[in-house]
Amino acid sequence: MTDWIKAARLRTLPLSLSGIIMGSFIAKWRLWGEGETWDWKIFALALLVTLLYQILSNYANDYGDGIKGTDTKRATEAESRAVASGKITARQMKNAVILFAVLSLVATVALLYLAFIPNYMNEFYIFIGLGVASILAAIGYTVGKRPYGYMGLGDVFVFIFFGLVSVCGSYFLFTKTFSWDILLPGSAIGMMSMAVLNLNNMRDIESDKLSGKNSFALRIGFRNAMIYEMILLQLPLILILIFLGVNCFIQSQKYYAFIVMILLLPLMKVRRQIMAVKNPKELDPFLKQVGIMTFMMAVLTAFGLNFFR
Repeated sequence: MTDWIKAARLRTLPLSLSGIIMGSFIAKWRLWGEGETWDWKIFALALLVTLLYQILSNYANDYGDGIKGTDTKRATEAESRAVASGKITARQMKNAVILFAVLSLVATVALLYLAFIPNYMNEFYIFIGLGVASILAAIGYTVGKRPYGYMGLGDVFVFIFFGLVSVCGSYFLFTKTFSWDILLPGSAIGMMSMAVLNLNNMRDIESDKLSGKNSFALRIGFRNAMIYEMILLQLPLILILIFLGVNCFIQSQKYYAFIVMILLLPLMKVRRQIMAVKNPKELDPFLKQVGIMTFMMAVLTAFGLNFFR
């Protein structure tokens, strides 16, 4: 059981929850302003669905990189990757991927049934399609003949599914409407998620070169990937600030909503520390730090909007 828990990579779970928290509590704030109710059961199921997606993705990545031999070239990680180290066989991991794909689909259907049936049938079918696309994206990063993670497209998919789909989708589950300004926090979470992925790819840039995994960081080189990382870590709070500024001005929201801006200082410190790194392997601790920053960005935004009215 310990090996399965390690393979699930629990440190990635706060990152996956960030988009759901952001979208759900912005919806709660908007519904409160309109005198409508917010269903906590939808929120709970949405959290379960995203956790299942993340574990599915982590198992699929372990399986895909393991059978392709990618993890065996990562000297610092091989022991912690289940398939590469032999702690879990490829067949067992493949079965786990299938199991979590089924569980993810069942949980998705349950969530969408609760959110849309019986009054929003068209939306139900559209979101079923998004759910299936999310499951395929979770698997397709490293699994298959042409995994998109090996073609340098991981950043695009992370931005779409961890950012836009997660935030805008969860917002729609509650409000049944789409507002263009929700793209701002959606893009913010998407960029922070891209920053985590880019750090991961920068760390593994040498081993990925040997294994043929052409990540975006490998394609543009370590120096340019560092510049790219700084941009990804700089823009999200600006987007959140614009979102809060526009909405709080319109709705006369108190300045407490801007509590999320306290992350400016720790993010500045993390950026400076990352820029000082010369050895790619030294980037590993920052994956967890940026993931926690993303989670705190979502929590503080939700807290500021909903608990200081």
